[in-house]
Amino acid sequence: MAVKSNHVTIKGIKDGLVFLLDDECEYEELLGELRFKLEHSHQNILTGPIIHVDVKLGSRRITEDEKQRMLDILKQKGNLLIRSIEYPEPEQAQAPPYKIMCGMVRSGQVLRHQGDLLFLGDVNPGGSILCTGDIYILGALRGMAHAGVDGNEESIIAASHFAPTQLRIAEQISRPPDEWETRETSMEFAFLQNGAMQIDKISNIVRLRPDFNVFKGV
Repeated sequence: MAVKSNHVTIKGIKDGLVFLLDDECEYEELLGELRFKLEHSHQNILTGPIIHVDVKLGSRRITEDEKQRMLDILKQKGNLLIRSIEYPEPEQAQAPPYKIMCGMVRSGQVLRHQGDLLFLGDVNPGGSILCTGDIYILGALRGMAHAGVDGNEESIIAASHFAPTQLRIAEQISRPPDEWETRETSMEFAFLQNGAMQIDKISNIVRLRPDFNVFKGV
């Protein structure tokens, strides 16, 4: 049996060997060459006392099953001690940046959520929203909103119609001034600054959330 390809490169280092595995060829072809070199062409450097081996797969992503098949081949040489295997972690499904819910929070109702929440609807007086992250209300906030309930002081509360009966961020509580009931409300958000509750226009939210995309016109 002859293997002409060179998908497996074995290099000696100070305290062992490094296996450099091609990250572009077919995986079955790679395993075949690895098996051949372990059994035939590299006997002179793969025999003797215990040898520490570092395996590098470049940019190749492999499953746990594929990893185990490779290890089974390497372990056939009893003196090879696999010290590390370097390859990119499997891509994880990205969780959405926030949960989207819609409806109405009526008096006496409490909506709780772990993470950031985008709520499409109104929060009536006597109703409450509690979140561990940010609260964004596309509607009227006339009840109570508590962001960062687990102590996250970086959380914010935003609403299209900002007229809450009470705001809480982490442990800080702010009761709105009396004029909130009579003044013309607008799209605003609340945040903590030096431990005190602050209110600002929604257009300035990018100061605290610089990752938000900003429309600059054409």
